[in-house]
Order: sequence, then C-alpha cells, then structure tokens
Amino acid sequence: MKLSRFASTATQLVMSLICGTVHAADPQQKTAAAATELPAVEARALRDPVEKSYRKIVRGMDLFEQRHSLAPNAPLRFKLLPRRRDTDMRNIELAVVSDNVTIPVPVAADNTFALERSQRALDEDALVIPDRKTRSMTWRTDIRTPGLPPDTRRLGDLRLECLVGIEADLVSDPSFIGRLVRARGYCDQREVSYLFFADRPLWSVTLIAGSRRIVLPIDQLYAGISRNPMTRSELDSCDCEILIDRTYYAPLGDRSWPDDTLIYLEYMDDSVAPAASSLPNGRSR
Repeated sequence: MKLSRFASTATQLVMSLICGTVHAADPQQKTAAAATELPAVEARALRDPVEKSYRKIVRGMDLFEQRHSLAPNAPLRFKLLPRRRDTDMRNIELAVVSDNVTIPVPVAADNTFALERSQRALDEDALVIPDRKTRSMTWRTDIRTPGLPPDTRRLGDLRLECLVGIEADLVSDPSFIGRLVRARGYCDQREVSYLFFADRPLWSVTLIAGSRRIVLPIDQLYAGISRNPMTRSELDSCDCEILIDRTYYAPLGDRSWPDDTLIYLEYMDDSVAPAASSLPNGRSR
C-alpha cells in the first residue's frame, strides 16, 4: 500500500536521524564502535546479572498504594526491556534472592511481572535477579488502566509509572541525566525527561483532553535527539540504546493536562491511518 511504503521511508529517515546525530556528535568513535563486537548474552548466566534491590522495589510498591488515585483502576506490574540487540527476551527466569530466600517470579509473555511481599526477603536485603547479564536489559513500571482503546495510554498512568519507577530505582542509566531522573520529586517538575517506551517504532504521539489536542513535537520523541544529539558513549549509557525510535516524553508535571488525558500512539508500521471520526476531535495524520 502507498501508506505502507511511506511509513517505511519515514522509518528510514528516523533511523538516519538517530545514526546521523550520534555520528556527528562523536565522529572519532565511529570506527572504534564498528570494530568492537558485543559479547554474546548467555541466557542462563547469573554472573554480573542485571539485578535490582527488592527493598527499593517494595518502596515503589508502597508509593503505588499511596498515589493510586492517579490511576485508580490500574494494577501495578513491572516490565523488562532489551538494551542490546543480542539480548534474548524469551523465557526469562526471574527470582527474589537472598542468603536464605529464593522466590521464583513468573514473567508473562510480554515480559511483565508482579512481585509478592516477603518480610524475610526485606529483612535479608534481597535482590530481584533475572537470568540475564548487566546492561543487557532495563526495567520500567507498567501501569495500564484497563479498557482503553488499542495503542492508547492515559496520562495519570504514566505519572504514576514515573513516580514508582523513580522510587524503585528502576532506570538503568549511570549517566548524570540518569542520576537526575532518579532524584525524588523529579516526576512532579514541569519539564520531565523520563523516557516512556512504545511497543513499536513511533510515528507520532497525540494528547487529547476534552476539546484540547496537541501532537507532540519531534523533540519529545526519540529521546529528544533532534534537540540534544547524543555522543556514542551517551547512547551506550542510555537505557534507550536500541529502543530509541520507540521513546517519547509526556507532560507529567504540567497539571493543565488532567490525569484522564489520553495519549494516542501511531506507529511507523501502521498500514492504515486511523479514521478521523474514530478518535476524539477528529484526530488524524
């Protein structure tokens, strides 16, 4: 279809933008990066695992209960996302582990999971450990109000995702920006650079609240690289490394957008544009 060919071209343009900003920002590293091969990820290896603190995640669970009014109908889950192209995201095994405690954690097909509370695991400062190596994956909260249309998020859900994710220390980014994002109170600031991940490469993101409607500018997509190009080392440290074309920001601290604001995601590979009449206020491409 004509639209499909156009979307394919647009995808190539976005990827050119991503590659171009990285290479232009750090040209000396281009050759070295090409010559360096990443080590293969061993699916069962537990040496140097991509672990998280159980205590911190439970603190995030506590905050979810305290701020549940932001997303009153949504359950709390967590999600694992790849950081490397060779990361195998199938059949991940996850467990809460300490000296005397091992609690298996079921991981769903979409790589989401929920944690149970264990006082003994808290007392022993347990870790939440998947059978994948460090820097092979990143973590996020996954809070979704049931009953929303496909490819639609709700702003209150995202606000709570940010709050819980910061409290649980889930962002796997060692850079200065990563440390800034993990600061308490960050999600309530007017300008929040907390990355959200769509399911597929993004074409556009539209916010609708009543009669108010905006399409996010491109500098709110793709980790903002159109505004602030990344060097190769910055891209390597960002947990968006291979999912940068799926990332977007949301106006979390802008309270003029209510919690019930709907966020519509349109993807590069959508074969047919949604009918304008099917969306509030006649949204269309």
